Amino acid sequence: MTLVDEVKTAVTPRAALLVIGVLALQLLFITSYVGALHSPKPRNVPFGVVAPEQSATRLVDRLQDLPGDPLDPRTVADEATARRQILNREIDGALIVSPASKTDTLLVASGGGTVLSSALTALATKVEASQRRTVETVDVAPASDRDFDGLSAFYLVVGWCVGGYLCASILAISAGSRPANRERAVIRLGVMALYSIAGGLGGAIIVGPVLDALPGSIMALWGLGSLVVFSVGAITLALQALTGIVGIGLAVLLVVIAGNPSAGGAFPLPMLPPFWETIGPALPPGAGTWAARSIAYFRGNAVSGPLQVLSIWAIAGSVITLIMASLRRPDTVDSPPSGM
Repeated sequence: MTLVDEVKTAVTPRAALLVIGVLALQLLFITSYVGALHSPKPRNVPFGVVAPEQSATRLVDRLQDLPGDPLDPRTVADEATARRQILNREIDGALIVSPASKTDTLLVASGGGTVLSSALTALATKVEASQRRTVETVDVAPASDRDFDGLSAFYLVVGWCVGGYLCASILAISAGSRPANRERAVIRLGVMALYSIAGGLGGAIIVGPVLDALPGSIMALWGLGSLVVFSVGAITLALQALTGIVGIGLAVLLVVIAGNPSAGGAFPLPMLPPFWETIGPALPPGAGTWAARSIAYFRGNAVSGPLQVLSIWAIAGSVITLIMASLRRPDTVDSPPSGM
């Protein structure tokens, strides 16, 4: 047998396609992470301005005209309103102009991302210096001293996501990528739900009482974690039911390659390029990171949207898995009778 014949025998067309698919995922991984994170800069950051009526419009216009459009400024009635909007995550910062002195106040929230709050401080300092004024920064929702760069929420959610698609992948590898029937699909989803509850609780305990990395309600983080894990696991099961073992790669594409760099973890959403800023909130890592930070630093505000996103993924994954299992014929079973 010649070497070419040996290669043909050893590398089947299916294996070759899978290898090509892995290469594509590798290149997409590099493109997504480097594309999203190689040149972060603030862009259209929601920003409040509190100033006397006669000067507020001029200041807003000046901030709108800054090179690169770093801010999306709007007038705010007073400092109390600005603080409330920051805590409600409607704006990311606010400049409070003091007519009686040469020093103004910049409100930021490092709990939403210390890189963004630092960028706003640097930008406000530069703008104020051009007007021969100074600025004092006040952190309305400060990140914990044990939460370096505000990254703990992001890493927590990444861990939950990894657990979700790995658990679903193990169920597929051990008992067939597609459930043999609807009953086994229900069993897989049930196992996924139990795993999600355990994984959500474990993550909440680790970042809370064990490491003291994140403040906030343990119960709320537990609930969020369970939903994140289950949503990722359910959509992974659905992709496997639709495409077989290829579904694992599709889950990696969706969650790891597209979801992680666009989650607003290393750099908050307003510092990401438009494509990643747009898709981030619609994917589990982004929705989970936003909700975790809201629970930890913003009194649980602004979590309705992210929870809806996660719920949609969880429901869609479950429904697709059940439908695909119901459509299977008895003679197409690809798993042992005792498998899930």
